Amino acid sequence: MRTAEPRPIADTPMDAARWPDVAAVPPASWPRTAVTAALVRRALNGLPLRARFAGHEDVGRGGPLIKVYDPAAFHARIGTGGLVGFGESYMAGEWDAPDLVAALTVLAGHAADLIPAPLQRLRGLWALRHPHEERNTPDGSRANISRHYDLSNELFALFLDDTLSYSSAVFRGFPATWDRLAVAQHRKIDRLLDLADVGEGTRLLEIGTGWGELALRAAARGARVTSLTLSQEQRALALERVRAAGLEDRVSVELCDYREATGQYDAVVSVEMIEAVGAEYWPTYFRTLDARLAPGGRVALQAITMPHERMLASRTTFTWIHKYVFPGGLIPSTRSIEDTARDHTRLHLARRDAFGAHYAETLRLWRERFTERADEVRALGFDETFHRLWTFYLAYSEAGFRSGYLDVQQYLFTKENPAR
Repeated sequence: MRTAEPRPIADTPMDAARWPDVAAVPPASWPRTAVTAALVRRALNGLPLRARFAGHEDVGRGGPLIKVYDPAAFHARIGTGGLVGFGESYMAGEWDAPDLVAALTVLAGHAADLIPAPLQRLRGLWALRHPHEERNTPDGSRANISRHYDLSNELFALFLDDTLSYSSAVFRGFPATWDRLAVAQHRKIDRLLDLADVGEGTRLLEIGTGWGELALRAAARGARVTSLTLSQEQRALALERVRAAGLEDRVSVELCDYREATGQYDAVVSVEMIEAVGAEYWPTYFRTLDARLAPGGRVALQAITMPHERMLASRTTFTWIHKYVFPGGLIPSTRSIEDTARDHTRLHLARRDAFGAHYAETLRLWRERFTERADEVRALGFDETFHRLWTFYLAYSEAGFRSGYLDVQQYLFTKENPAR
């Protein structure tokens, strides 16, 4: 038998008003908790990791260590909230891992096997469902986007590089280093602009502004850029950067839903925005790309993807990421992207390049920077629970790419010009 170890945030008061579902362990019956404990033990026993439950022997075949300080709370949360409860238990400091990414990578790599097949088939009965108000209607999308991207420009600036690019970079080699991240982000942007054939005089529509780096780089090539965003904070800073670069005559940043866009463009570029669209609106998104693109034009997309079978199994499930990081989002599969484009548009798939290992390295650099600047994060008014939330989010995402559960693609779609 092992003695209990102190929790990592045991002495830190939690703001129960801000984090109600983290501060309080949900009520759970003894039978539910016992069944959950048995299922968790069964799942962990077959994995290449070690799970140390306070007062008990280790579980697992050996590997990265998970320390569970409060087994009763841990099992109660998972038993009532599934993966939402697993993440909330981490936020509450009820479990931790010396190498969080390594432990989560093992779990991500076995995601399809963690829940027994009979329970998987009954997923619709026990899995949490998406709140209706988080549907990506025009109003819903504005609220969903604001909850993440309007947190604080200063927060994002603490862990992103000087380009303020919040998507996967493309490196020349591994391991990636911080001093090369900005160059790698420009390499990613340039690849997309090259795919879309953006140059002098190109009319470019960007769906999803970020903080403006792609628009600035396209304008420097001589393009005329219309960039759309739903984030007021991002738009404000992007406009500052456009003015500072003296490119107001070439770049327009509009607070506008993609469905409200007008006009025709020679090229459309959208970087990791489709993940926020939601499966219900994928046809609308691709029809918008088609409608806005002039004949003979090109669309360059960068998209995070997951295996098609896993996407189908989890597309209606409400997850920890939905609740705390990206409300309303859904990562597509390559098949769903390509089928939607084929079935709803005149766009033709011309090229697809995958580079998931580069995203794992990008996320590692962000996570390390976020950890290094923890005191500055707190000085902005973000508490310890938020810090653990974002540590888990960045590590969880990195683990997805390291395990191969997630990937990232650059797509080129073309549109024939019938006049030729």
